[in-house]
Amino acid sequence: MSWIVVRARSDVKVERSIRETMGMLNLTRVNHAVIIPENPQYKGMLQKAKDYITWGDADADLVEKMISERGRLIGDKPVTDEVVKEATDYGSIKDFAAAIVAGDATVKDIPDMKRVFRLHPPRGPKGWGGLKRTYVVGGALGPRGEDISALVERMI
Repeated sequence: MSWIVVRARSDVKVERSIRETMGMLNLTRVNHAVIIPENPQYKGMLQKAKDYITWGDADADLVEKMISERGRLIGDKPVTDEVVKEATDYGSIKDFAAAIVAGDATVKDIPDMKRVFRLHPPRGPKGWGGLKRTYVVGGALGPRGEDISALVERMI
């Protein structure tokens, strides 16, 4: 399994250790997203930065859409099926995305691919829905589970 993690808030006046944790997650700017494997080390990092990020379970269709539309190689070139076929054992972006969600592959498997997906701010009337409250009480922060798909769809 994998998680999609999106940074929602800036790090102005943030404790240094939390800022460093977000840096280790490669979330250096607001509206950046990463796909990380589900393991205890990353879970601890997410809990530490939970007041500044939101995350949820990755879906194969969503990961495929993120890679094909917002994925970039060094030099700001788009990721294509040919690039995936050259760099990995997978024949297409769809197969690669399914492997990422299953935990068999990571974004790092394509050496020239940037690990961060630069997204737009959330479109629609709701926007983020509140940057100082958790998702459970109607805000935007913390774990979302399957609902991360709706947010990232509005941001792609």
